[in-house]
Amino acid sequence: MKKGYWVVAYRAISDEAAVKAYAILAVPAIQSFGGRFLTASNSRIQVHEAGLRLRTIVVEFDSYDSALAAYDSGAYQKAIQALGTGAERDHRIVEGA
Repeated sequence: MKKGYWVVAYRAISDEAAVKAYAILAVPAIQSFGGRFLTASNSRIQVHEAGLRLRTIVVEFDSYDSALAAYDSGAYQKAIQALGTGAERDHRIVEGA
C-alpha cells in the first residue's frame, strides 16, 4: 500500500495567534490518524524559483486514504476553523510513489 502525504506550504501569515490556535487542534487530530510530521514549523528552508521562506509542513500517513480521512475529520475541520483567515496556504494531499 502506498503512503499518503500532506504537503503544506504557507504563502502568507497574517495572524500568528490563529496559526498557534490551529496547531493546538491540528496536531492531535493529525496524529490520531497515524500522521507523522516529517518537517516542523522551525525547519530550515532553502528556497528556489518562486519559493517563499515560510513554513513548509510535510506529514506522512500509512496510506493515501488515511491522509484524506484525516483532512475530512471533524477534529481537523475544527482546526481549519480556528485558523480562519490567519494564513494563506497551499495544502496538497498526495500519494507516495
